[in-house]
Amino acid sequence: MSSSDVKLSRLLLLAHKFNNFYLNGFQKGDIRPFLVEGQQVGLIKSDVIKQLNKYPEVFCIRDCEYTKQGIVELNPAFRDYSERTEKLDKVLRELRSKGLFSALQGWREEYYEVKAEHKSLLKMDRSATPLFGVRKYGVDINGYVRHPTHGLCIWLQQRSNTKETWPGKWDNMVGGGLSVGYGIKETAEKEAAEEASIPGDLVKNLVSAGCVSFFFESEQGLFPNTEYVFDLELPLDFVPHNADGEVQAFELLPANECIERVFTADFKTTSCPVVIDFLIRHGFITPENEFWFTQLVELLHVPLQSLYTYKQRLEESRKHHQQQQQTELILINKSLENGHAINKTITKTN
Repeated sequence: MSSSDVKLSRLLLLAHKFNNFYLNGFQKGDIRPFLVEGQQVGLIKSDVIKQLNKYPEVFCIRDCEYTKQGIVELNPAFRDYSERTEKLDKVLRELRSKGLFSALQGWREEYYEVKAEHKSLLKMDRSATPLFGVRKYGVDINGYVRHPTHGLCIWLQQRSNTKETWPGKWDNMVGGGLSVGYGIKETAEKEAAEEASIPGDLVKNLVSAGCVSFFFESEQGLFPNTEYVFDLELPLDFVPHNADGEVQAFELLPANECIERVFTADFKTTSCPVVIDFLIRHGFITPENEFWFTQLVELLHVPLQSLYTYKQRLEESRKHHQQQQQTELILINKSLENGHAINKTITKTN
């Protein structure tokens, strides 16, 4: 039986869900690269571009011979990080006041860095990042125990009903965005204390477990997310409790019940990759019990770092154009040389 005859598993269908933009969004043709300082830092959909057109002093929206859709560029006259941040922030606050985008209703004065490679170009409120398709980074902690009866068990949190995003949904035990001014490990430790009251003598046992990446789209916008993952084995008698009001419950589930919870609509979609990755690394999901194992693993590590390649494609296109011109010039010169040789032969014969 060929793979085409096998129905997609629930796991692969879920991976398609949290990668819906990666798999389908690029073909829609309603997006443009977002450039800052000549570097692509995001993608902007047509409904957002329509509003940005009203701010020509901030955004240069133009066609481009190297892209089919054209580009959106933050005004290159803005000189530095501070000026770029200030000009963009003013527009975002005005859009928020007009209630044009649901994403901005989650405004929380928490800023994310907008980077090209490792250079920070500006910062924007985290609520606005989906409108610009800016890559976001976060941390997640898998809290787990090895139960003598139930085996591998995983702690989940239920988000507060008052959260701006995914209210009331089940989530990883600890998670948070990488905000301006905080490092990766530092963020993990901070969130562990705030969300689950994990004491320092346990936090020191955090184990870095790589990252997952995916490209999700919802009604709020685009989410090209990279999550730095940590594992933390906890004592059997430890029970997490919330300290910052953002979590309303915790629950410890055996691995088989945890994965079933992930399949429900009650689980935060963009946290599914972290759970699946954990269960793969701990031998619960294997090539033996998951037919689409390799495809699943690939969709946990979407190459976000190489998707925003406007500058690279621009340079390649220009280089190709220059090579074509050089080739044509060589052919013309050869043709002229051959013609000159023929003329010399005719003159000598006469």
